[in-house]
Amino acid sequence: MSRPIIAIVGRPNVGKSMLFNKLIGQRLAIVEDTPGVTRDRIYGESDWAGRSFTLIDTGGIEPRTDSQILSFMREQAEIAIRHADVIVFLTDVKSGVTASDQEVANLLLRSGKPIVLAVNKVDQGQSPDVYEFYNLGLGDPIAVSAVHGHGTGDLLDECIKYFPPAGEDEEEDERIRVAIIGKPNVGKSSLTNKILGQERVIVSDVAGTTRDAIDSAFENETGKYVFIDTAGMRKKSKVDEAVERYSVLRAQMAIDRADVCLILIDAQEGITEQDTKVAGLAHDAGKASIIVVNKWDLVEKDGKTMDKMRQDIRRDLGYMTYAPILFISALTGQRVPRLFDLINYVHGQAATRIATGMLNSVLADAQTRVQPPTDKGRRLKIYYMTQTGVKPPHFVIFCNDARLFHFSYQRYLENQIRNVFGLEGTPIKMTIRQKGDKEE
Repeated sequence: MSRPIIAIVGRPNVGKSMLFNKLIGQRLAIVEDTPGVTRDRIYGESDWAGRSFTLIDTGGIEPRTDSQILSFMREQAEIAIRHADVIVFLTDVKSGVTASDQEVANLLLRSGKPIVLAVNKVDQGQSPDVYEFYNLGLGDPIAVSAVHGHGTGDLLDECIKYFPPAGEDEEEDERIRVAIIGKPNVGKSSLTNKILGQERVIVSDVAGTTRDAIDSAFENETGKYVFIDTAGMRKKSKVDEAVERYSVLRAQMAIDRADVCLILIDAQEGITEQDTKVAGLAHDAGKASIIVVNKWDLVEKDGKTMDKMRQDIRRDLGYMTYAPILFISALTGQRVPRLFDLINYVHGQAATRIATGMLNSVLADAQTRVQPPTDKGRRLKIYYMTQTGVKPPHFVIFCNDARLFHFSYQRYLENQIRNVFGLEGTPIKMTIRQKGDKEE
């Protein structure tokens, strides 16, 4: 059984993201004074009184609006409500009960889900203004301060009362976490929606619509996954709003917690400078990666179009020659099913462990083929190699003088290891140690 789910809902700008961040102890949700900043559902995990749970921060519900984005946000919040075990309806003591609050309350009552009413921005003790919220007909309001954390324990105590009985709901998470990354408008949200088969993420032709990294669990015959759809990463010169700066940071955080990165490239634009920077984040983080060329259905092709695109990618992303390339269309679904086998494959490659004896056999053979470099009559002597970690595979090589270990010879040894053991889709980390240094 999955973890119980608490969804935080309410009209815009009542402090939902601030409360979300306080409850999970991390800054996952963007906190800004501008209504409408949290556009999609944001997931986080936390625990209280021995129970683990998933928390969802939603975009504000605006019952009546002509804004397309606010309409999308309302739909996303309604989806979150359907998935939740408990709903925290957050209101604002400074605004009092508004007509929008009453309409949201009516919406929640129709859902039939357990509702815990919270009144935010009560900074000192119990404000008499809290009693006004009894008029919503949702039972006893709980006074909280999302900024200071006051009342959050009482709030969670009330939520836990509605959780399913404790059982085997904290099974070990063996799902592969997949971050979908790329510059704005390459189709990240469209690919997520195609995979999940539902309108899980807002899709819009307005760059920057997806501001937050959003987790979506998915399971099929090939395995269990969590797809993380990230905000498009812009050139720094264009990052002039605090919200956009948070989005770049969040994309980097999504990469850090992913097992596999899907690096989306726009087939019509080809490789751009921003693509190389996005891919570099995944490479530097040591993540297994797949280069996914999207919008392939929109490209005019002849017999050499795909080969030329491959060559361009290999040239411009020369540091990622290990990453497989897949040409897809998120719009039509062309080749999208092939992603799952590739994800499983590169994830397995990144977790590969190689016995020390086998490694040193390859090392001896490589040195016979190409002698280690010399400098002023002093020759590099390589004693042995061992693997000390995975995800990515990490090899430590012991030698007589690390200064003699030229980068070119290190690259040569890496290629020899790949030729024998594969390790496709994953970077390799190498650490050079002089004899007597401690292993990492």
